[in-house]
Amino acid sequence: MSHEFRLTHDVDLQATPEQVWAAIATGPGVDSWFMGKNEIEPREGGKASMTMPGFTGESTVTAWEPPHRFGYRAAPGEDGAFMAVEYLIEGRDGGSTALRFVHSGILAGDWEAEYDALRKGNPLYLQTLARYLEHFTGRTAVPVTAFGPQQPDQDLVWAGLTRAVGLPEQVGEGDKVHFTVGGQTVDGVVDTVLAPGFLGVRTDDALLRFVGGGGAILTGHHIFADVDQAAAERTWGAWLASVYA
Repeated sequence: MSHEFRLTHDVDLQATPEQVWAAIATGPGVDSWFMGKNEIEPREGGKASMTMPGFTGESTVTAWEPPHRFGYRAAPGEDGAFMAVEYLIEGRDGGSTALRFVHSGILAGDWEAEYDALRKGNPLYLQTLARYLEHFTGRTAVPVTAFGPQQPDQDLVWAGLTRAVGLPEQVGEGDKVHFTVGGQTVDGVVDTVLAPGFLGVRTDDALLRFVGGGGAILTGHHIFADVDQAAAERTWGAWLASVYA
């Protein structure tokens, strides 16, 4: 069974339309707040891709009107499912920007669970975009994706994660974070949280994102420093393994 969907999200960003465009319509910009390693061919009809360990998704650019409108769409799968994204950018007084994010397409199979994940997840990534533009605009990040061992349920994932980063299970934005990864101390503040599936921590040189669901856990970090991506992913993978050993 398939289901057509359309989700619309509006967010005000403390950045100019040109800065927002650079963040959403260039590979290095998207690397700095969304998932995986991204490449975008800057034209309508161009190719866009996102690469994560073991996965590459490809889309076609459907709208290219800098700095006001950008969109892309994936080709339908064998079951007819596909996703399309459109960004509508409007400048406001004082150098801020109103962004409308439209996510649409067709879901197949267990579409209700996937729809619920998109409904909850989209605002979290848009909040990461806002944090990036507020604290790191003009800088580009190294995306770090690492996977932890599967757990029996998400409550165990959340309990292990919060304990490992020095937080209570009842987490709130503004809570301080202090822990060690690969011999390096991490000091930061919680800037996004949706228990038990998403924890965002901001440090002086990173937006750390821990994402989970159904007993799974992975990182979607953005490191604003000169680090080796593969080495960083090994380090974070080892840290997650130790957390859930």
